Amino acid sequence: MRIRRTLAAAAALATAIVIITPGASTAGRPAPALVNAGFEDTTDLAAPVGWTETGDRDASYVEPGGRTGDQRLSHWSAAAYRVQTRQQLTGLARGTYTLRAAVRSSGGQRSAYLELAGCGRGPAQRADLPRTGDEWWAELALSVRVGSGRCTISVVSDAAAGQWANVDDVSFTRTDGSEGLPVAIGGADVSHLTKNEASGAVYRDARGRPGDALRILADNGVNYARLKVWVDPADGFSDKADVLAKAKRARAQGMRLLIGFHYSDTWADPGKQFKPAAWEGLAFDELRQAVYDHTYDVVAALHRQGTPPAMVQVGNEINGGMLWPDGRWDNWPGLAQLLTAGSTAVTDASPRTKVALHLAEGGNNGGHRWWFDNAVAYGVPFDVIAVSHYTYWHGPLGYLQANLFDLTARYNRPVMVVETAYGFTLDEHDHETNIFTADLASAGGYPATPQGQAEALRDITNVVAAVPGGRGLGVFYWEPTWTAVDGAGWDPADPTSGDGWENQALFDYSGTALPGLRVFADVVARDKGGNR
Repeated sequence: MRIRRTLAAAAALATAIVIITPGASTAGRPAPALVNAGFEDTTDLAAPVGWTETGDRDASYVEPGGRTGDQRLSHWSAAAYRVQTRQQLTGLARGTYTLRAAVRSSGGQRSAYLELAGCGRGPAQRADLPRTGDEWWAELALSVRVGSGRCTISVVSDAAAGQWANVDDVSFTRTDGSEGLPVAIGGADVSHLTKNEASGAVYRDARGRPGDALRILADNGVNYARLKVWVDPADGFSDKADVLAKAKRARAQGMRLLIGFHYSDTWADPGKQFKPAAWEGLAFDELRQAVYDHTYDVVAALHRQGTPPAMVQVGNEINGGMLWPDGRWDNWPGLAQLLTAGSTAVTDASPRTKVALHLAEGGNNGGHRWWFDNAVAYGVPFDVIAVSHYTYWHGPLGYLQANLFDLTARYNRPVMVVETAYGFTLDEHDHETNIFTADLASAGGYPATPQGQAEALRDITNVVAAVPGGRGLGVFYWEPTWTAVDGAGWDPADPTSGDGWENQALFDYSGTALPGLRVFADVVARDKGGNR
């Protein structure tokens, strides 16, 4: 028998539900009425009025604790269950519609998703519920072309005992189709690839067949390559010549390019922004010119060889500025001049290329507002806001989504995640201690398994896809091809250094593609020719 559970018992809830707010009447056809979009109306047995439940019906019910109203839809059972809560809309005018819903989920279900089905000739569209826990809500968005006059919105849960999902605040409206899944960008940072290959790394597809790593990535839906640029690295990798070679290979696989300038001979991130050795003694005016010249030189060379970048990052994780101390965070006039020099060089060399500014800590709204308020106040030209977000360092995806929603509204720019990753194992494979440990897996909230890694990538992509107005461009996975091979370690000045990233690659310790790589094929848009 269905029992109405109290809010205190909600931590044990289960999968998903759906509700629909049809768009305005078009072409003289009245829009169908949305029934019980906020789950405020229930039967005596706590079933949502206006919704049909199939499967283990006792696992689908309404209870207190909505995101905005008093109630929410919940899926949960003390035993394993499979349930679908659905509503069919009829009388829809032809056009594109977007489903949006607030969701929460325990994660770990065999499947838990929102679905749009029977809407026209195309296949059903699905958005998996992210693993959130019960402390925050995420929004999901999913677009579909309606050609049949009808569409069925469902939430489906196939879960083990005790796994749960909540849904609230659902809408289904006429849009331009730019919002929600699929995303425009499914990217991979493959900066380390040539060093790995030079040291003998072998890559295999999911069936174990050896092949070109970039081809394997492209076959799995990756449509962008991110390449870092160092000025004069000790080992010669990621310099201008290496970047040009990788750019040619990526374009041959149909990928677009995001080029990331570190303005250093080695790693640049929030904790360090070392000047290139050749720039150490430069006066500020000379340093600003060096930024312009270096940026222009690389971007122009990419353009000349027929591989113009779609986007360029001016700086890498520059929360604390770049080219310290001249461009440090506490010298915004200097930092702004250096950023402007890089941005201007990009568009001078390749006018159609977009400029991105990149910060770490993707959920740090206060820090990001402070930083971009300064960038705007000082007139730094940029087109895209880019962030890094590793859940085990930067917090839950709810923090990320709230920040992205705010940034795109406040600064009127699209947003994207250009670095994320997660571990598929806690085992070591070389002498370098891995960065991703049991403690980080606990903080990140996903199991350190191939499926946990895939779930983490899927969830962050779904969260970015829901940014309003189609301004959540997509996600880049950081160094999916950085498997452990002798000689391809992290330190460009030390050939004996190892790989602390090996257990976060998207290839296992035999070089075989992991399930996480296939996520891109599910979430990245195809162009009209069928290509990603």
